[in-house]
Amino acid sequence: MLRLFRPALAALTMLTMLQSPPLHADLSLDYQPAPKAIRDILDAPATPSLALSPTRDRVILVQGVRYPPIADLAQPWLALAGSRINPKTNGPHRPSRVIGYTIKTLADGALTPVAIPDDAHLSSPIWSYDGQHFAFMNTTSDGIELWLADATTGQTRRINGIKLNTTYGGALQWSPGSASLLALIVVPDRGQPPAAPLVPRGPIVQESSGQAAPVRTYQDLLQNAHDEALFEYYCTSQLVRIDTATLKVTPIGKPALIASVDVSPDGNHLLVETTQRPYSYLHPSFAFPHRIEVWDSAGKVTHEFATIPLADRVPIEGVRTGPRSVHWHAAEPATLVWASALDEGDPKKKVPHRDQLLFQPAPFTGEKIELTKLEHRFAGITYGPRDGAVLVRDYDRDRRWIRTQQFSTQKPGQSGRIIWDRSINDRYGDPGSPITQTLPNGQRVLWQHGDHLFLSGGGATPKGDRPFLDRFNLTTLESTRLFQCGEGVYEFVAALLNEDGTKFLTRRESPVDPPNFLMHEVGKPPIALTQFTDPAPQLRGISQKLVTYKRDDGVQLSFTLYLPAGPKEGTRLPTLVWAYPREYTDAATAGQITGSDTRFTMIGGSSHLFLLTQGYAILDAATVPVVGDPETMNNTYVEQIVSGAKAAIDKAVELGVTDPDRVGAGGHSYGAFMTANLMAHSDLFRAGIARSGAYNRTLTPFGFQSERRTLWEAPEIYMKVSPFMVAHKINEPLLMIHGEVDNNPGTFPMQSERLYQAIRGNGGTARLVMLPHESHGYVARESIEHTLYEMTAWFDKYVKNAAPRNPRK
Repeated sequence: MLRLFRPALAALTMLTMLQSPPLHADLSLDYQPAPKAIRDILDAPATPSLALSPTRDRVILVQGVRYPPIADLAQPWLALAGSRINPKTNGPHRPSRVIGYTIKTLADGALTPVAIPDDAHLSSPIWSYDGQHFAFMNTTSDGIELWLADATTGQTRRINGIKLNTTYGGALQWSPGSASLLALIVVPDRGQPPAAPLVPRGPIVQESSGQAAPVRTYQDLLQNAHDEALFEYYCTSQLVRIDTATLKVTPIGKPALIASVDVSPDGNHLLVETTQRPYSYLHPSFAFPHRIEVWDSAGKVTHEFATIPLADRVPIEGVRTGPRSVHWHAAEPATLVWASALDEGDPKKKVPHRDQLLFQPAPFTGEKIELTKLEHRFAGITYGPRDGAVLVRDYDRDRRWIRTQQFSTQKPGQSGRIIWDRSINDRYGDPGSPITQTLPNGQRVLWQHGDHLFLSGGGATPKGDRPFLDRFNLTTLESTRLFQCGEGVYEFVAALLNEDGTKFLTRRESPVDPPNFLMHEVGKPPIALTQFTDPAPQLRGISQKLVTYKRDDGVQLSFTLYLPAGPKEGTRLPTLVWAYPREYTDAATAGQITGSDTRFTMIGGSSHLFLLTQGYAILDAATVPVVGDPETMNNTYVEQIVSGAKAAIDKAVELGVTDPDRVGAGGHSYGAFMTANLMAHSDLFRAGIARSGAYNRTLTPFGFQSERRTLWEAPEIYMKVSPFMVAHKINEPLLMIHGEVDNNPGTFPMQSERLYQAIRGNGGTARLVMLPHESHGYVARESIEHTLYEMTAWFDKYVKNAAPRNPRK
């Protein structure tokens, strides 16, 4: 079934709007241009990104396209099992858009251009583990090509006779040793896609069995037998091995719905996960039954590891039963490692241990060995390069606490040694994340030098973020700081360049200097690796400042104050408060400061910061914490967001920058939900902008954001926090923008359509803009310009040029 952004519904919605009495709105069907000052910034070229080779001697400068045209998004697509597929290319509906590569040698800075096909629509490069080659994909009108590039000469070769299948599973990976590639390709000679039947086979039937089976509000799901046939046609792949010297293509095994392939560190085994029937019309493909097998290098099944049933009864915030997170031990030749729930996957069950970690070496015929039992939910594992050492993380959802312990697979069953134990929200106490490196076999392990690891962190402080690099002693558990961002700049470590951590790559920027990469060596001045210039010098007159203040209940808050170029100090400006609420279990961590006022201001996409060009002050990332017990914090959601918004405005007024009579609110997604609630439950703002939001929580009845209770367990809370239920109280103008094909769980386009109708029906002032072909975020140049046109026009009318009203109470 071909689905094209619900065209009939879109046309009917727009026709209804055109036939209805206009509410002082221009309902033109044409895309509108943004103001010239905004268009000039949108026209600035994209700054290249960097892809460092595993051998750390070269980088690829990757040149992308900032905004594809709406024509790219208008390509036909299929909605199948939670994915969006372009049937012409057998790839994703929205592939990445890269248009060029340049290789740069770190030792001498030499640049080597890479030969690419005409009219290139490239992927990000995929380095070979020996750093001698990289692979990339090129999307054409009828398929996805595979190309190889020589990292020394920049010469490229296309692998003829195949088309990649990137609809399902990882399409491409290098084999250990880098002599070959494993790829998922379109099945040769598969014939034409199944035609839609003119006459249905019968009804669609669903039946429950009396057991609880909560379902999130997923989209793009299978709907009938024809969808099932299309899913199998487009997502079935043939696994092949491609010799990079001869370009010979060798099939491995038979075609299947291959969800993932992972080659063992020794290169002799393949861990293959295939999707099985029966499918579900209520869940995406990741919940479908699947079989996990070990294949040999020729594709023969040597070990049937597990068959996992449909995950249709997973509790909210729970996990499926049976083996999960199955993977290879990165530092062993061929050892499988996995987690398994001890609480039936239910976080509400009271048990001494939630998960166990197990492993089994090749040939997978011996007993499964338990590494440890975990008190809380398994949250990840990182492997050391030797001695079977692993760092295991588990997460306590009740306290929002993360713990890291050290174990050894050479000593299973022994108690773990606690390395870190802290609140996940404690940014000031964050020790940083261990840096890893890629081995020649492609596995990633801890970057370890003697007894030392290396930790990179954001360095949150009461004065803003100051990223750092530490050397961490695994024996003493003490850290030594090797690098910390200096004053007046924002600089973080992007990669280590030598074994002992004395050489590293950083990315540095400041309010006046665009981001660039530098090579550091301890005891020597840094060397500039890139010299990217300012793409939008007209923004340099903008100023930014990190501002702290307190809510009425004493919780510490902050925002980054952006001021436009031009106005004299002391001039009170129309102001936008842009925010996204976040949940915390305690006031101390909720009040920690994040962000930095030493970043380079570069605006892109549909960013609200573009309003700076129109003379607005912006209180950006204003913290609006919701603090309380995780089970009940939303009981006071409305009171806390209103109090937080009021505190932000009061502080900006105190600073002399904000006209309290000309303040607007805005947010995206959960921030849009917040904005609509602020319009309904306060008179702080003259107008609001709500983008891609959800406003009726009865349509997300099995929880939302961090809400754990269902609608039936806490109906009064679902009603209280839903702005749809109090649409009659939204007495300030509200602009709603939504992508017509938003597939983010919970934010169905219907959410905005229904709130608009509710406000309009109750005599409120609202405008609804549905963007064709756009999803949760907006990417096409036409959509972005039109969004910015709508935002500036709305706020100019209802905030900047609004008639004075009585002082707010």
